[in-house]
Amino acid sequence: MRILIDYRPALRQRTGVGQYVHELASAVQAQLPPSDTLVLFSSSWKDRLPRGMVPGAAQIDWPIPVQALDLAWHRFEWPPVETLAGEVDIAHSTHPLLMPARHAVRVITIYDLDFLDHPERTRAEIRRDYPVLAARHARRADLIVVISDHTARMVGTRFGVGEDRIVICRPGAPAWPPRDEPTTTGPILFVGTIEPRKNLPALFSAYERVVHAHPDAPRLVLAGKTVEQSPTILDALKSRPALSGRVRQLGYVTDDERLALYRDASILVLPSLEEGFGMTAVEAMQVGVPVIASNRGALPEVVGDAGILIDPTDDEQISKAIADVLMDSGRRRAYAEAGRRRAGQFTWSASAERLVKAYREAVMRRRSRDTR
Repeated sequence: MRILIDYRPALRQRTGVGQYVHELASAVQAQLPPSDTLVLFSSSWKDRLPRGMVPGAAQIDWPIPVQALDLAWHRFEWPPVETLAGEVDIAHSTHPLLMPARHAVRVITIYDLDFLDHPERTRAEIRRDYPVLAARHARRADLIVVISDHTARMVGTRFGVGEDRIVICRPGAPAWPPRDEPTTTGPILFVGTIEPRKNLPALFSAYERVVHAHPDAPRLVLAGKTVEQSPTILDALKSRPALSGRVRQLGYVTDDERLALYRDASILVLPSLEEGFGMTAVEAMQVGVPVIASNRGALPEVVGDAGILIDPTDDEQISKAIADVLMDSGRRRAYAEAGRRRAGQFTWSASAERLVKAYREAVMRRRSRDTR
């Protein structure tokens, strides 16, 4: 097989999607026999794909603006990917809209369906294309990759896609060593894009309650990329004078910087209104950071009983969970140990093995149809 994966989300400043694309591509490459080829596809007007991003994989890098190519692909279904990359057996789009292809098996990736119910939470290009086109593209796709049972159920129900065309490929835990002992003095940490569905105003309100009850509570650190809606979200801090000087916003952080933050953190708090998975929860659990997470989306299936699940709309409940972890050393230690065990259940190799098997089955189905 010649497998083409759209690597563009991982080209620069990887968020959760970019990290997923890079790690899954790396794990797929490790699964392939010499007779198969993995091709990383990239296009950008200004950012070039560095050589050797996934050792052993071939690379195709076009100086075409991302938005221009996406508009042509999504709205005009042109040019076919074979024009840019040569013949391929698999054309894997790492978002919910298909790459146009003449002969290749077409694969899409769906992380969550928040863009359907809340397009206002998304950036302009997603608002323009995804709500209008995603259902149609999902029904035409030969294979749909999802990242959790939650997303699989949503895709099946909302788009009417059968289980035989859905493959669940969960993110894996990073190969990070656990720290020795949970701490009470390190910052309360949020890691993720500063966007509406992350529900940061509720975290600010909960943290203000914590500070009022426990003036010596650690500071709150926000680590994540900013987007067009971020300034409005961060402006909410200006109306909370009690938090002045107590909240630090770092912006995008690299893998090494993120690991350093986890190793220092007292708690990770994820009050998201929707998550297709929640990679930062697994990262924190791998290191041994107690996790407080929303009881919505895929977070309950990711965290399980290894952390505290809260109603993300109840800031009093969030604040109580934070205080309980900070004040109870036994609880901190128990959640750290349970989290490390839980993180061990998520591996990139298992997801890549499942995906390569699904690729082969999809190719066989296509060949069977073509010979009838």
